[in-house]
Amino acid sequence: MTTIEPAAARRGLFLVFMILFLDIMGIAIIMPVLPSFLAELTGDSLSDAAIDGGWLLFVYSAMQFLFAPLIGNLSDRFGRRPILLASILTFAIDNLICALATSYAMLFIGRILAGISGASFSTASAFIADVSDDSNRARNFGLIGIAFGTGFALGPVIGGLLGEFGPRVPFFGAALLSFVNFVIALFLLPETLPKSLRRPFEWRRANPLGALRQMRHYKGIGPVLLVFFLYWQAHAVYPAVWSFVSALRFGWSEGQIGLSLGVFGIFSAFVMAVVLPKAVPRLGEYRAGAVGLVFCALGLLGYALSFQGWMIYAVIIATCLEALADPPLRSIAAARVPPSAQGELQGALSSISSFTTILGPLIFAWVFGVFTRPQAPVTFAGAPFLLSAALILLALVVYRSRLKGAGVAAQA
Repeated sequence: MTTIEPAAARRGLFLVFMILFLDIMGIAIIMPVLPSFLAELTGDSLSDAAIDGGWLLFVYSAMQFLFAPLIGNLSDRFGRRPILLASILTFAIDNLICALATSYAMLFIGRILAGISGASFSTASAFIADVSDDSNRARNFGLIGIAFGTGFALGPVIGGLLGEFGPRVPFFGAALLSFVNFVIALFLLPETLPKSLRRPFEWRRANPLGALRQMRHYKGIGPVLLVFFLYWQAHAVYPAVWSFVSALRFGWSEGQIGLSLGVFGIFSAFVMAVVLPKAVPRLGEYRAGAVGLVFCALGLLGYALSFQGWMIYAVIIATCLEALADPPLRSIAAARVPPSAQGELQGALSSISSFTTILGPLIFAWVFGVFTRPQAPVTFAGAPFLLSAALILLALVVYRSRLKGAGVAAQA
């Protein structure tokens, strides 16, 4: 933990929560309109539009994969505050470009900018690690999940409502949220990495492979990164096909898609805010993470097999404890690197996340297209979720066989 004053640390945590919350709002607000927006721009069918959307996620994630280690290392050199400010402002410009897009190529340009500037998540995670210690690290990392949950609760609902006025309107809303986010952070966000703890910038560590190779120097972190890879690969199914599966399988409108994502976010936020602070002290980080992974697998299996709209809501409620998985994993990872390398760790994690979302949208969109086209041998819109459930089961095998010792050590 750094020497930042407790009051400033609390203010910083709140502001980072707001930054993440508004960023997630900016992403989630456009999800309900993506099928209709892509169909409008390209004239493709719903099955082909899902593949178009997969390529947009691909280029976004590819840019994050390439640039996240660079940005993480820059935050270790120059501090968290300037990197966060730059990324928030660029994200606002990206959404404005997407709102004004007149072609699919313009959307590509916007997504490239968004991927390059996607440092807000990794740098915010490093910020949280800066102001945390063993007694509160898992709880503080739970703020990321709360921000995701509440952002996904409100964003899709607002996006669905705005989408009734046209598929471009939510993009303007996302741009406005990002500009507001930037102004708030500009005046109130403190710096958490003192100059005495900063390290020189090194190009050899500021690339995806260099950042991941550097993680080899920290004992016990390799299996954690492997579980993260499988976990995030499985979760790439949500942005890739949730809207398309819902529109095709249940005939849901933009507003109904937004509502389903909103309910998902509400229950995720509830678990983070209410269940996580009680579960980690009682179960420990390792067991809490295992419970989250089990419920994640059950949830994905439920989404795959749901054939009526109301079943989606039943699965969301029954398996909401899946939200327990992420914060303990982040805490276990953060406890294994020094303060001067937290940005590098978060850059490495962002590279892994980005790499999975490079592959995920293409894989899941392709699976969706194969099993929903008229010539499909078997029509099964839930096939992408079934594949995701299998990935989580594999993550559980790694978690149980390789991480138990790491989890115990993290709590010591």
